[in-house]
Amino acid sequence: MFRRTASSTKERSFLHVIKLVSPFVMVVVLQAAIAGFSLEVMSSVRAYVAGEALWSRSQKNAVYFLNLYLHSGDKSQFAQYQASLAVPIGDEFARWALEGDTVDVEAARIGFLQGGNHPDDVPGLIWLFRYFNRVSFLQEAIHEWAATDPMLLELSVFGEVIRSELEKSPVQDSGRLRFLSSRLSELNAQFTVHANRFSTVLGEGSRAIKVTLTCINIATAATLILLLIWHTRRLVLQRQAFEDALHDEKERLAWQASHDWLTGLANRRAFEARLQSELDDNATGSLGLILLDLDQFKNVNDSCGHLAGDRLLCQVSSLLQQDRRPHDLVARLGGDEFGLILPQCSPANAVEIAERLRRSLELFSFAWDERLFAVTASIGVTCIADRNTTLEDAMRRADAACYRAKEKGRNRVQVDTAGADVVLVAGRRREIAAAQGW
Repeated sequence: MFRRTASSTKERSFLHVIKLVSPFVMVVVLQAAIAGFSLEVMSSVRAYVAGEALWSRSQKNAVYFLNLYLHSGDKSQFAQYQASLAVPIGDEFARWALEGDTVDVEAARIGFLQGGNHPDDVPGLIWLFRYFNRVSFLQEAIHEWAATDPMLLELSVFGEVIRSELEKSPVQDSGRLRFLSSRLSELNAQFTVHANRFSTVLGEGSRAIKVTLTCINIATAATLILLLIWHTRRLVLQRQAFEDALHDEKERLAWQASHDWLTGLANRRAFEARLQSELDDNATGSLGLILLDLDQFKNVNDSCGHLAGDRLLCQVSSLLQQDRRPHDLVARLGGDEFGLILPQCSPANAVEIAERLRRSLELFSFAWDERLFAVTASIGVTCIADRNTTLEDAMRRADAACYRAKEKGRNRVQVDTAGADVVLVAGRRREIAAAQGW
């Protein structure tokens, strides 16, 4: 049994360690993947820049050697022209192989090799073209590249025409020579324009990629640093979090002990504690005390069920809190009975507050299942100037006033007269309430 427990503990410890280090491992792996991707992209872009230089130079050389051959008829210069022209034509074939509906990777590889690209660079050239040709800078570069296709075709045809003419007659007409030479110059100028644009776009793109990839790598490194900070902080705060949880639980239990679970108002226990505190206080000024009973609560409960009754109590609770002063206390004492403690409140002001509550309830209608219920309340008010009054006496006086409000027809405010018959009236109230089910 002990061995199994020890083994289970070790397993849990191992899993805990894995859980702790797994975020760091993932970030490091991500960092390595991004770094590898960055190197691959930069290597492929560098290969395109190198290939563009060779492509551009070969086009110029093809025009140059064909022009020399035109004037000299030297076949070695024609051979140099053909060798130079083969480079951009090879690149052209590679691009066609990658642009087609069916990508021919092998044909593209042969074309790029014919274009003079290094064999180690060819896979990167193909990869970048296939998967990133929609990127703006590469798309624009490919457009400039493709724009030279008609010129390459014309240069190739020119070469065959010039060779055919020179083989027939080595001596050329001066006007014909000037025309052909002029056209070659025009082709060279057009090649130069597109080559310069191609080179510029590739340069701008490579710089943008460098900045982007640098930012990504910095962001990943920063993420790793932040993760380390977060993890360290997490470890430091674990104990405090545990202590805070205990404190919150204590506060929750304390709140539950002093508040009504349904309405969130103070409960009878908290109400009586606050009332006793106010009575023990030597502050000047009278203390207002209001007890309020709903008149139609039993009707709602009996006809619509307890869920409707609970909803009515919650809505009434919200209504009672709307006009209260910051230091007043509103509590649900039980059932449909509510109480208000009004510190430093004159009798006139207490009556005004009670009447305002009565009117608010009278104007309020409770809706349930497309039925409307009028809501009224019987309210008892007492004001205590003598702080030697006991809590029981204060509650009996307010309770007796509330009962008189019900006895006189309900939906009214009754002020306590503090007479000698308070205890007797309160006793009668309890007897009648028990008989009628209030």
